[in-house]
Amino acid sequence: MRVLASLLPALILAAGVAGVASSATDDVRTAASPSAPGAGAAARARQWQLAALRAPRAWRESRGAGVLVAVLDTGVNARHPDLRGAVTQGPDLTGAPPRLWGHHGTAMAGLIAGRGHGEGRAEGVVGVAPAARVLSIRVTLENADPLRAEQRSGRRDALAAGIRYAADHGADVISMSLGGGSGAWEGSAAEEEAVQYALARGAVLVASAGNDGDTANRKNFPAAYPGVMAVGAVDRRLRVAPFSNRQDYLSVVAPGTDVVTADGGDGYVVGDGTSSAAAMVAGVAARVRSAHPELSPYQVRTAIERGARRRPARGHSPAYGHGVADAPLALREARRLAHGRVSPAARPGPYFGRGPARPPASRTPVVAGMVVLAAAMSARVVATRRRRRRDSP
Repeated sequence: MRVLASLLPALILAAGVAGVASSATDDVRTAASPSAPGAGAAARARQWQLAALRAPRAWRESRGAGVLVAVLDTGVNARHPDLRGAVTQGPDLTGAPPRLWGHHGTAMAGLIAGRGHGEGRAEGVVGVAPAARVLSIRVTLENADPLRAEQRSGRRDALAAGIRYAADHGADVISMSLGGGSGAWEGSAAEEEAVQYALARGAVLVASAGNDGDTANRKNFPAAYPGVMAVGAVDRRLRVAPFSNRQDYLSVVAPGTDVVTADGGDGYVVGDGTSSAAAMVAGVAARVRSAHPELSPYQVRTAIERGARRRPARGHSPAYGHGVADAPLALREARRLAHGRVSPAARPGPYFGRGPARPPASRTPVVAGMVVLAAAMSARVVATRRRRRRDSP
């Protein structure tokens, strides 16, 4: 486990893993003491990811108001100071007792819809879409939960059930910062069917690409399902993080190292992993959906990909996807799509989900056409076998 530097001298850090996945997909996590003086101010000061995504530039146009983001994770603490009033508690689908609960899920919710606290909300973490609402659905266990280690994590269909629940309860965006282990390298028919169901209901699905890019670099589910936006991680210099998985279906990349966010109690954590990157792209999707609810999931994805910065020379690469997600440019591309100034590609590219636009206030199911390429997607084995601990359930 790599211990990160303290946020500020006033912020006391206690090393501890709050992850929820197998060792191949755990993030590095460093926890901040909830009672540390100045913790909220220090956390705000260290949120480099907002500038990297250029999130504040587009807050006047969209902060995610009116959008519901389902966070399929380990649960979200609705009492965290930075999330009060933002969270609706959904079901616990794991079938396991909540002995360890809500660390990873709260961290992801903070990156999506954190709204700060204190006078003028000047302290604590702010998410990419601070006006969005969060629907918490518990589908997996914390990494430190003994039941996870014993492979007795409850319902095997928890993720599929969670996707369907989110779609049936009005989720505009479904964020899944999870994958790996317990069969997630192969996927399942039930989960893929649930993904297609949610796309047909008009939801945008986002998932972490995985954190074993510097070792086995395996295909990771749910990120690899057709229609799901797979998100990789970059560092402060916008270079691809070594651990970020490289795959042909990668959509975009986003900040995923030294990321500060909320913890399961009322404190903060710093971590590395594609989990954080996926949550932030879910926030970008929430802002696009808020500004343009008429766009289909495919069009929202298209807007984010066309609006990416630092695009690879050929337009896409397995390591960088279409480039670094950019909030204002995604909104610009969404406007162009909504006003008919440009058209989506005649056919979706690799692993795109394409569904017709739905009326803004309608939840009538529509048929989502799915394109699955028959390209070989065998995992590329990297020579070096360093193992890291990262936090992606």
